[in-house]
Amino acid sequence: MSSRLVGVGVGPGDPELVTVKGVNALRAAEVVVVPVMAASDGKDTGERGRAEATVLHYVPADKVVRVVFALNERTDRARREAAWDAAGERVAGLLREHGSVAFATIGDPNVYSTFTYLAQTVGELVPGTAVETVPGITAMQDLAARSGAVLTEGTEPLTLVPVTAGAAVLKDALNGPGTVVAYKFGRQAAEVAEALRETGRLDDAVWGAALGLPEESVRAAAELDGGPLPYLSTLIAPARREGGRGGKL
Repeated sequence: MSSRLVGVGVGPGDPELVTVKGVNALRAAEVVVVPVMAASDGKDTGERGRAEATVLHYVPADKVVRVVFALNERTDRARREAAWDAAGERVAGLLREHGSVAFATIGDPNVYSTFTYLAQTVGELVPGTAVETVPGITAMQDLAARSGAVLTEGTEPLTLVPVTAGAAVLKDALNGPGTVVAYKFGRQAAEVAEALRETGRLDDAVWGAALGLPEESVRAAAELDGGPLPYLSTLIAPARREGGRGGKL
């Protein structure tokens, strides 16, 4: 029987936002891997991430395996590649031993997810591995629900931008049509606020962080003061809507 690796989206942090199918996949797997950040020496920081905290609502701790990933390494490619190789080897070893492994990722496993790279690496190390994904609720969906922002109407496009690509990419999107969602903009909050002002998109925009957690913050983007925000902050700049109800049909 071939090994089976399942990427399970566990949502943005609120354990109630894991789907029934996601919970079933976590419980059916022999082992559940959760990604943890690497310290400067490449070892486990010991910090419990959102994926792990969510998973522990549904499976016992002795079934969970913490695996270090270079989640925040963008400048040192050699260090990042070495960390990815080590993580892939670790998960490949678990697959050889257990056969069925679930990997829990915040949000959705097919949207800017660590799982994408892991699946590629493991597929090379354990040929024939069956790879599946279980979709998860994304931060933009959760923020839209918590803030009342409407993501799309009628024929409007929806643009998702990771601000790690640069504030200029976000500004180009804001100059276009439809709703713009920005991920991972916390460290560039000042540049994001300026882009919103320059494109006339500030007044209706909203941002959120730690959604579904005790420290949750959902605020109007107009309140951005340029100070740093949590790295995983999410922004929604709704489309400009005129013409009343159904005006974009």
